Amino acid sequence: MTQQQTPRVLLADDQTLVRTGFRMILGADGIDVVAEATNGAEAVEAVRRTRPDVVLMDIRMPEMDGLEATRRILAGGPGEPRVIILTTFDLDRYVYAALSAGASGFLLKDVTPEHLTAAVRTVRTGDALLAPAITRRLVQRFAHHGGDTAALHRDLASLTPRELEVLGLLARGLSNAELATRLHLAETTVKTHVARILGKLGLRDRVQAVIVAYETGLVSAGERGATQQ
Repeated sequence: MTQQQTPRVLLADDQTLVRTGFRMILGADGIDVVAEATNGAEAVEAVRRTRPDVVLMDIRMPEMDGLEATRRILAGGPGEPRVIILTTFDLDRYVYAALSAGASGFLLKDVTPEHLTAAVRTVRTGDALLAPAITRRLVQRFAHHGGDTAALHRDLASLTPRELEVLGLLARGLSNAELATRLHLAETTVKTHVARILGKLGLRDRVQAVIVAYETGLVSAGERGATQQ
């Protein structure tokens, strides 16, 4: 599967108007919606049947919610589709649990058409949909609060001191370019460090890395990043 191929998307939402609107937006940008689902169970079955690249998953649906559906879809490992959570409220413990389970990011349902299509294309290429300020607020709110994050408990002992430094700054919301500037490294070197961190800790993407940094106490809620020298 090459990056030039058109993303194939599954829409999972119990509201017909939401699915119809998103399908029209994606179609207008040349993105193919291969299936729709009205609940989590239908989404899991549709993923097995159609093998989409990206799943847009409502977090609250009848019969099986988006959190459980995300867990089941991503249980197969790295070869499974990327999941973007749809929600009406950004500081939502269920969204946090879905990110912990491997979702690549989340969008509010009132997202603009441009941001929706950009998000699908971003996660389809393997990147995380990481809005630093919102993601950091979400993690700060729910880390260590009894959420279902056991899958993300990791031993950071495998990381080098430099990798720990990179992880801490990444968790504070710094981009690769900002990391390179802060650490006086080439951006390609930063990307290598990030890839090694993800590989050593068995993480899918930067979203999970942020969660791990908070869950392990490497970064504490309230710490500031880009303005801290």
